[in-house]
Amino acid sequence: MNGATINKPLPPRRQHWAVVGGGMLGMTVAHRLAQAGQQVTLLESAPALGGLTGAWQLGDAVWDRYYHVTLLSDSNLRGLLAELGLEEQMKWVETKTGFYSGGKLISMSSAMEFLSFPPLKLIEKIRLGATIFGASKIENWKPLESIPVADWLQKWSGRGTFEKIWLPLLRAKLGEAYKTTSAAFIWAHINRMYKARRTGLKKEMFGYVPGGYARILDRFAEVLREEGVEIVCDAAVEQSVAQPEGRVEVTTRSGDVRSFDQVVFTIPSPLIARACPQMEETERAAHEGIEYLGIVCASLLLKKPISRYYVTNITDTWVPLTAVIEMTTIVDREEIGGHSLVYLPKYLAPGDETFHLSDQAFEERCLSTLENMYEHFSREDVLAFRVSRTRNVMALPTLNYSERLPSMRTSVPGVWAVNSAHILKGNLNVNETIEIAQDAVRDQLLPSLDEPRAVDLRPSPASRTTHVEADREFVARS
Repeated sequence: MNGATINKPLPPRRQHWAVVGGGMLGMTVAHRLAQAGQQVTLLESAPALGGLTGAWQLGDAVWDRYYHVTLLSDSNLRGLLAELGLEEQMKWVETKTGFYSGGKLISMSSAMEFLSFPPLKLIEKIRLGATIFGASKIENWKPLESIPVADWLQKWSGRGTFEKIWLPLLRAKLGEAYKTTSAAFIWAHINRMYKARRTGLKKEMFGYVPGGYARILDRFAEVLREEGVEIVCDAAVEQSVAQPEGRVEVTTRSGDVRSFDQVVFTIPSPLIARACPQMEETERAAHEGIEYLGIVCASLLLKKPISRYYVTNITDTWVPLTAVIEMTTIVDREEIGGHSLVYLPKYLAPGDETFHLSDQAFEERCLSTLENMYEHFSREDVLAFRVSRTRNVMALPTLNYSERLPSMRTSVPGVWAVNSAHILKGNLNVNETIEIAQDAVRDQLLPSLDEPRAVDLRPSPASRTTHVEADREFVARS
């Protein structure tokens, strides 16, 4: 059989899977595979599970490193929390939204406040409302992928509303990348937030689990271990290589080498390309070509609240922040030791100079900004201040994004790429990542066990790359 490639039938059986990345997406993949009777090892590069949902110590409080809430419409997340025995313990709170525009803080939390919103003329308010309502009724998102978000918003909201509201918000969130972002981005955002309002009452209701994601992650890890999942932290995967006998060899940064039947990467696409030296070049280029936004986010523990709004959107361009998040408008202050928790996020391109600022320099930038925005703010109220940085957070839905998105089945036998870049009908949030994980396991990973698997039996030097024909069909449900 020297020189032959054969189709070797593999009946459905228990295989050993490695899931690379211990965020909520990776944990959900591991959970669903284990429920299906598979042997699973979860490999996480950090000392603890969680990824972007991880918790940390802030002064005398422990809470989420980045800001997270659950919406009433987050059915995937709420379903998972129910499995973990946590959903019934959730606390639900009505929230308020503010704007910082023209140097003033303005409430925009009701129909009356919307109608009296000072920056806009009456016709501009009508067109803004029509844009939001119209977007919430769109079901087929695909045509929006080919339309620049700026063009779509100007067409529906008009130039005045676009320049006063939409453009500053786009720049605050996306920077200059808004110019290549499709209208699917704003459609997904409007659609999610519109669903968050309770039918009839039309109130924004956000929820959280007492104890935050620290509690969710601890419970999730407990359930995974009960299901037989091996959890290995401090295990950054450097390389995965398909072997001639059909296994996949994984090497970690510490030099540990393990062998698996299947490997599922849930980490950002550029890191997947780096860890798969056998990947076909066109596929590698597709992974590396996905544009990401990063984030630099400050967490402040304060003696007293700074705002009555959960989120204060910012349209004044001098403010170097995406928004101000007053987390304790939702979370009971007793959860935070009786104090107030505020997040100051700034979304940025991964190469932005802000990533190189020292913590002290970013703290000074944030505190001086708050002093200019809030007359009552005092540095003496700051009990703790920490800065978190992540370069690859959100894959940007650029024009015709889905047409360039690599398949979950990579060109390397036994290696899969299932990450948040596969979110096509939404924006990055925990609910969407859970849906991606569950759909991938059901529709892609488990069905692959019934397929004949191509195994190249030819001896090959180390420089030779083993390939199979990549599945180029795009994910039907994401």
